[in-house]
Amino acid sequence: MGQIRNLRPKNLCGKAAARSNKPFSLTLPHMESNKKKDIFQPLTSGTFRFSCHREVPCFTRCCAKLRLVLTPYDIVRLRKRLGITSGEFLEQYTDTLFREHPRFPMVKLKMLDDEGQRCPFVTKEGCTIYEDRPGACRLYPIGRASMLVSEKQDPKEQYFVIREDHCEGFKEEKVWTIDDWVSHEGLRFYMEMNDRWLAILNSPKTLGPEEYLAKKHKMFFMASYDIDRFRQFIFKSRFFSLFEIPPEKRQELASTDESLLLFAYDWLKFSLFGEKTLTPRTD
Repeated sequence: MGQIRNLRPKNLCGKAAARSNKPFSLTLPHMESNKKKDIFQPLTSGTFRFSCHREVPCFTRCCAKLRLVLTPYDIVRLRKRLGITSGEFLEQYTDTLFREHPRFPMVKLKMLDDEGQRCPFVTKEGCTIYEDRPGACRLYPIGRASMLVSEKQDPKEQYFVIREDHCEGFKEEKVWTIDDWVSHEGLRFYMEMNDRWLAILNSPKTLGPEEYLAKKHKMFFMASYDIDRFRQFIFKSRFFSLFEIPPEKRQELASTDESLLLFAYDWLKFSLFGEKTLTPRTD
């Protein structure tokens, strides 16, 4: 629970109640490339040439010195793969960021504390958690900016190429469309889950009076990143006596991480913005 104790909502106060009016993108640039704006190039042709495999000279070089912001679904997959709780994962593998987003704390994956600053899950042979790697890793070398305007509409999105100097994969012959790449990398469900969360980050609604911001930031952190603690929050409190949740839904929330995460998003919309995503009990 160290991440919760170390969360300092005052770092976000002052601008935390304001709306976010720009789409928030989840990309995978190197820290050393962050200031090079020309690495982000528009995907004008609709296709790109790229391939990554062990024979490419730069293999795994893109897996070091990263500023990798994790999404809630990334954490659900990773903590399950590692066989630890979400709280343990946050404590061991992440840092909390306060400047990535104008209103909410983000978490990033910690690189190894050595000269190479490599991803803790990468060896010379490649990624050791490849089947459960984060969405930004799957999408690379493509970036995606997305904004969900309405639950009833498809998200507004824009794709771009992250063309870093070290990457030799662009010299390969394989040509991709965005749809082909998204399907090949298993991104569809990641994008669906992430877009629901991005709708909260990009909500035009304020967080209300500043006196409630600290509590709301902690609630956002728990419901977004610490799914095991959120499960305890709803099952070991008076939660079900306060809201109308059918028995079959309760069983689903107890057993399915993906359903619980989507429920957490509804809870955040209710608790942060006052949206009618949950129904309080009247009896």
